Amino acid sequence: MNLIQTLLYTGIFFFAITGALKARTHQMDVFGATVLAFVTAYGGGTIRDLLINVPVNWVNDYFAMGLVVAAVLIISLFRINMVRFRKLIFFTDAIGLGLFTAGGIERSLMFGINEGYAVIMGVMSATFGGLVADIICGEVPNLLKRGELYATACLIGGIIYLLLKKAGIEYNTGLFICVVIIVAIRIVSKLKRLTLPEI
Repeated sequence: MNLIQTLLYTGIFFFAITGALKARTHQMDVFGATVLAFVTAYGGGTIRDLLINVPVNWVNDYFAMGLVVAAVLIISLFRINMVRFRKLIFFTDAIGLGLFTAGGIERSLMFGINEGYAVIMGVMSATFGGLVADIICGEVPNLLKRGELYATACLIGGIIYLLLKKAGIEYNTGLFICVVIIVAIRIVSKLKRLTLPEI
């Protein structure tokens, strides 16, 4: 298993956890939780792969499917209060954003997509699964909420990752920095209530 696969699998697990936690806040059963975990984990990557015309990454991948099922089972075994749920959802989502942005960029570059569009594909990989899951739950998607640097955090981290790559920074180091920057921006923007200007 190479680094990109490791990033994507880790991102799948964290996003599946996020989806399963969200399902519990909406009092879904195990089946509903599995559906929501699957959509959260795979929605963005599926759209990315269809757009760049490559095989969808989860087809025939039993290990990745197992990660989603494992996430649902783990969440079903733990009982904590709703305030902690919301905090846990936020942090697992932030980690998933960083992992999927980096993994989405690298997967796009691997299939010949130019750097500018690779960043866009990385942002889509990270955010569109959550967008679909929020719509299913009847919520305003985090992607569209004012006052939260969501896709913006992915965009900044993705651009910095490509700049580091051009500067000759070691591959693994660049990926790690990308993930840390995205997670940090997401957390700081939430805590400090940093917002983009209105139009």
